[in-house]
Amino acid sequence: MCRLLAYLGPPISLEQILIKPPHSLIVQSYAPREMQEALLNADGFGLGWYHSQRMELPYIYKNTCPIWNDVNLPHLSRYVETGCVVGYVRSATPGLAVELGNCQPFTKGHLLLMHNGYIDQFRHTLRRPMRNLLNEKADEWVQGSTDSEYLYALVLTYLETMPLEAAIPQALHTIGALAAEPFCKFTATTIATTGDRLIACRYANFKILPSLYWLRDDPAYPDGVILASEPLFEGNWQCCPPQSCLIVEPDLNVHITPL
Repeated sequence: MCRLLAYLGPPISLEQILIKPPHSLIVQSYAPREMQEALLNADGFGLGWYHSQRMELPYIYKNTCPIWNDVNLPHLSRYVETGCVVGYVRSATPGLAVELGNCQPFTKGHLLLMHNGYIDQFRHTLRRPMRNLLNEKADEWVQGSTDSEYLYALVLTYLETMPLEAAIPQALHTIGALAAEPFCKFTATTIATTGDRLIACRYANFKILPSLYWLRDDPAYPDGVILASEPLFEGNWQCCPPQSCLIVEPDLNVHITPL
């Protein structure tokens, strides 16, 4: 399983949220504490962020090498400032290639999308049933081969008729129903953003759920909210409950509802 990170609040440098914390996303790539089905996150990484002053499409930086091996990242992180950033380090599901097309975050317009989890034996179980549910535009949007991208293609399909905060839970429930008979393991911790809010979900049809924590108004990040697979530092971190959806609004209020 992978590790995820998201921040929403006053503009900060990428370095402050990505590199400086003692248990940063980089540390979690080689020394995760709460991964249950893998040891490392060495199969690539990706970052997505928004301009701190202008409404523009998000910026993306991806690499298939381990995040600790990217010599450009420390320099980039000192330069870029943003009020909304998401990050991801990958532990590839067996059988799904390590290539840029499979690196997250995925993007569509102003959306940035990340998923931590898996569909068991995806190519042989749910890929075809899920693809049959996609509309034409969502099907064409898929560039890689991962279950994560097909999950979000289904979200994009539902976005034709419902808002994002409804489309993601609907996609999770739909996949859960497809995985029920014959039973197929499906687990998902998701984070999506449009640059002004964060939407995160924790869902699984068995007892292993990828972890997700949130923190608001830490002294080092006043008026900001952080979401992370594992706490980045000592603080008042809260665990996002299983089978729930967490929304961080533009005013940074946090709402949690059952899925």
